[in-house]
Amino acid sequence: KVCLTCHKEQVLMAMLLQPLWTFVLGHAPLLRSPFFPVLFSLCVYLSFCLPFLLLDALSTRWAWVLRYKLQPQSSVSWSSVRRCLALTLYNHLVFIFPLTVLHWYLRPVHLTEEAPPLPRLLAQVLVCLLLFDFQSFAWHLLHHGVPWLYRTFHKVHHTYTSTSALTAEYSGTWETLSLGLFAAANPLLLGCHPLTELAFFVVNIWLSVEDHCGYDLPWATHRLSKCNFAPYFTHWDRLAGTLQTQD
Repeated sequence: KVCLTCHKEQVLMAMLLQPLWTFVLGHAPLLRSPFFPVLFSLCVYLSFCLPFLLLDALSTRWAWVLRYKLQPQSSVSWSSVRRCLALTLYNHLVFIFPLTVLHWYLRPVHLTEEAPPLPRLLAQVLVCLLLFDFQSFAWHLLHHGVPWLYRTFHKVHHTYTSTSALTAEYSGTWETLSLGLFAAANPLLLGCHPLTELAFFVVNIWLSVEDHCGYDLPWATHRLSKCNFAPYFTHWDRLAGTLQTQD
């Protein structure tokens, strides 16, 4: 009876996401396409950047927007927007896209008919975030700790001292590929459902954009981690003695 009850609960939880997953499956040819990972990543990233770019445009006119800006004396120029967009597109088309084609060829996409239970999706997204947080922490700490690594690979990401949403992916090839590999590998290691994988990518991209947006909005998730080597949480910085806070 206990097993039967647990099974019924799992079915019920899966049914909560089934309409969404059925809708997604309606676009199965696109999901199986080698173009999908790059298109999905770029569309989600630019969609999340757009509201903050709008705030940047309004901050010169509306004082209530400026009050939330972390660096009110600075402004985002259109030339920097163009450079950020150009580098992001270059990295995706020249480096990420060939790798996604290779992955598509070696490991075809398998789409199951059933949606994952909601608790499992939420738990696996959280685990993926925790894994990525550790991987990014180790990468970031190493590339700041070794001057040659910083100059050669990570300095590009710190080109702009005035942060804006589009600087989230303003990085060199090595940084883009290594952090992208971490993000792509974690759902595979956990055996995540494709919907869980998509959910993790959406949350991960949002957190990255919001962390670089340049605004300290009341609901901002970056309040969880300020001025640290780990991107989202603070436990690794606490353990390593690198935790910093902003008053």
